[in-house]
Amino acid sequence: MDNIDLNLIKKYNIQGPRYTSYPTAVQFGEADDGEVEALHRYLRDRNQRPRPVSLYFHIPFCFSLCWYCGCTKIITKDQDRGDAYLDYLEKEMDLIADMLYPDSPVTQIHFGGGTPTFLKPRQLRRLGAAIASRFRLTPSTEFGVEIDPRRCTRDHITALSEIGCNRASLGVQDTNPEVQEAIHRIQPFEQTRQVAHWLDEAGINSVNFDLIYGLPRQTLHTFKQTMDDVLQLQPDRLAVYSYAHIPSVMPAQKLLKEEEMPSTDQKLGMLQQSISYLTERGYRFIGMDHFSREDEELSRAMDENTLQRNFQGYSTHSGADLYAFGMSGISNVGRYYWQNTKELGDYYRYLDAGDSPIFKTLALKREDLIRKDVIMNIMCRMGIDYNRMSKKWTIDFQDYFASERAQLLTFEEDGLIMESADRLQITEKGRLFLRNIAMCFDQYLNTSSTKQQFSKTV
Repeated sequence: MDNIDLNLIKKYNIQGPRYTSYPTAVQFGEADDGEVEALHRYLRDRNQRPRPVSLYFHIPFCFSLCWYCGCTKIITKDQDRGDAYLDYLEKEMDLIADMLYPDSPVTQIHFGGGTPTFLKPRQLRRLGAAIASRFRLTPSTEFGVEIDPRRCTRDHITALSEIGCNRASLGVQDTNPEVQEAIHRIQPFEQTRQVAHWLDEAGINSVNFDLIYGLPRQTLHTFKQTMDDVLQLQPDRLAVYSYAHIPSVMPAQKLLKEEEMPSTDQKLGMLQQSISYLTERGYRFIGMDHFSREDEELSRAMDENTLQRNFQGYSTHSGADLYAFGMSGISNVGRYYWQNTKELGDYYRYLDAGDSPIFKTLALKREDLIRKDVIMNIMCRMGIDYNRMSKKWTIDFQDYFASERAQLLTFEEDGLIMESADRLQITEKGRLFLRNIAMCFDQYLNTSSTKQQFSKTV
């Protein structure tokens, strides 16, 4: 990528959705019994034949609070709470498994959090056995787990390997001790190195590192050192996220000192530096915040148009029905989104009564489905094939989205997109502004029901 125009970034660096879904979660509405039953009927009708399935398990517990974090979590040191939580995950799995076609293959499993390695090794084995006994895993099932290196032992890695884990994502964020102190996450790099070594020994050799730029006390120099450190371990992927400071939404972020945060120019400099530095070292820039080796599956998914974007970020295997388990989990199957309750006590109460722990739902209309397809093409495929979309949805794309295309003129003038008679193509320079471009097709922005503070788009 050519040098980034910082003035251009400042121009477009506004608040906007991350488009891990469309419509975004702010459009979900509280579900009554009738809506939940309608959803269940839809799932039973949809599962009259085998369908590829993706399973997400939210483990909400963390031993300590990282002040930058925006995840749904419960801070506790009582690991025995994991056993009770697994009891309820199993109840929820039974409800969903009963609605699936028995032969539906599981293409993906992901453990997220919170901190999945909060669970003891025996608890991880229990969870793995519970999944395997209810769903059809295959030799090609992609099985990823988020790992906190501070709370991970060799026994954890052994247990994960035994239950089929073949991918791991390590939370690193930053390796500088002063930055770690500022964000309340002390993690000596040797811990990360040790866990990476255990993963390699166990044959879990697809490894991702999560990094964040824009944190307090970070500088261009310290963030480059962070990249130097993690590249020693030769990860297959890196996710390099912009820190989203929204203390009004994430109260823990009020503990961070804003005066210690990098200036806008410094933060954008880190972005430019990370893109140049990682691409020069053999990583492909995927989507808007991921980097992948050329021979890695995320790169192949981009080339084969199977890259997808969901609540876990960018991943492979588009088209699988996503079922999320645990408090706050968000599922997406066909024309439905639904979210479990965010309160642990409510999650338990629903399941004790034999009910699904669903708190919110959204049934997508045809208009939503069309716009979702458009936005995901922007986010994952760097463009839109007008003829293909017209044929797929039986519309004249150029006419149907005439007003939206008019909004794109400023992006074209700035060299961020190129539009021909039958295609919209996002340029390399434009990939930093995918969210801005997608926002042109979001019919819910600036409506009375979308009064939510989003993070900055760049």
